[in-house]
Amino acid sequence: MRLLSLETFRLGVNNLRLHKLRSLLTSLGIIFGVAAVICMLSISEGASADAMRLIELLGTQNIIVNSVKPPQNAQSSERNSSLIAYGVTREDVARISETVPHIKSVVPLKTVAFKTRQGEHQVNTNVIGTVPAFFDIVKVSIGRGRPITAEDMSEKSNVCVLGADVAKQLFPTQDPIGERVLAERYPTSIPFTVVGILGRVKTAGAPARDVHERNLNREILIPLSTATSQFSDTTRRMGAGSREFIKMQYSGLYLAVDEREYVKKVAAMVEGVFHYGHKKADYEIKVPLRALELAQRKKHNDQITLGFIAGISLLVGGIGIMNIMLASVTERTREIGVRRALGAKQRHITVQFLVETVVLSTAGGMAGAILGILGAHFVSGFAGWETIVSAWSVAVSFGLSVFIGIFFGMYPAISAARLDPIDALRHE
Repeated sequence: MRLLSLETFRLGVNNLRLHKLRSLLTSLGIIFGVAAVICMLSISEGASADAMRLIELLGTQNIIVNSVKPPQNAQSSERNSSLIAYGVTREDVARISETVPHIKSVVPLKTVAFKTRQGEHQVNTNVIGTVPAFFDIVKVSIGRGRPITAEDMSEKSNVCVLGADVAKQLFPTQDPIGERVLAERYPTSIPFTVVGILGRVKTAGAPARDVHERNLNREILIPLSTATSQFSDTTRRMGAGSREFIKMQYSGLYLAVDEREYVKKVAAMVEGVFHYGHKKADYEIKVPLRALELAQRKKHNDQITLGFIAGISLLVGGIGIMNIMLASVTERTREIGVRRALGAKQRHITVQFLVETVVLSTAGGMAGAILGILGAHFVSGFAGWETIVSAWSVAVSFGLSVFIGIFFGMYPAISAARLDPIDALRHE
């Protein structure tokens, strides 16, 4: 029995070898189907992973509040005034600190200037006052030098930490550490000594994928105490043929929650605090955890959609195998009759044809997996898209190719086995 099974297997493989071109063309559907599944899933996985990584860098235990200019209709009473007051206030910070539980740290941000100069070099950038905890909460590293410290806060020191791009623009040929820059704010300029340079931040605020928060590469950080003592809450913004004075106590606020499970509840309470204290929509609350969960759901839906679309090509490949095998049954009817006459049973004929389809689909699946992995790396290198080839996508696509070979090869194999031996021998 074992020898007969091996002989049946050998006959199936030899028949494929006798028709190499036909075997290759038959398996092309499986090859490209598997490659398409792997390529599409790897591109989707790469895009989703990139978006989720950017969201996670914002801090899944953080709640971010930004001051935003209210809509025109919400500031109708101030329309004829040159002073516009809006945004996060000190009262908001005090109320949150006193009433909202599970908050580990409150980090206010105060934008005090929009231009910086060093010698002949001038850069449009935000000069922002903040506290030492900002560096830990935002997960930003110091590339060189040191961050803002508690001592800087207590002494109200005129020190600053430059973003990577700002440092390169202000000091293209020299070491910035220890040098001075001027924060220009009408009608004066205030000098700050550079004590550190931020490492390049991947979340740098391009609006790609709607996960940006701020471009730290183009910002300058100073102690919040210095920003409060040396700059007023009112700043002047100049536009194309326009001028306005803005009164804003804080430009933003980071709230670090002690446990991830409380983030949504704390966010709801913070929203309640701002809704109570603000009559106009002059704030924006962002919860990275919500964005992360939304991105994960989108990733899951994208994988199902792309997998279904790519799986259609596998289905077409399976239909192609069945079509060729049915034609092969007709072509080899006399061979089947001879084998039955010599004592072969129906199961031997079934196994012989099933071996051919399984070998075709398995070889096609292996070739498709290799082609899909190479294709994903080609897309990553040539188009610049991040791709992630996961083991499960390769395993699933290969497993589907084998299953399709068995499923679509079963009917031709059974049809061949059920041929009447006498009629088969008479077939021309």
